[in-house]
Amino acid sequence: MVVEKLEITDEFEEDPPEPEEEEEEEEDEEDLEDPMDKIREDCQNGHHCAQVKSRFVECEDRVNSGNGEPEEHCTEELLDFLHCADHCLQAKLWPTMK
Repeated sequence: MVVEKLEITDEFEEDPPEPEEEEEEEEDEEDLEDPMDKIREDCQNGHHCAQVKSRFVECEDRVNSGNGEPEEHCTEELLDFLHCADHCLQAKLWPTMK
């Protein structure tokens, strides 16, 4: 029986032919774009979150220029902005799902 097993394994030593169709499909998949990226960008730059974004940008400018308080950071403003953008994104993304 050992001899039979060796003969069987000898058959599989050759490299299998490379499937050309799978490579073409992989190239097509690389061209796909996630609609969420575009929707997120639109939400972050849209009027829906304009007020929250302006507060965040003002805080960032103040902290980066050194005019802010010594231990000031913009975590609260950032979280408010991201929450607003995610809320907008969620409402617009679900209808695009299949």
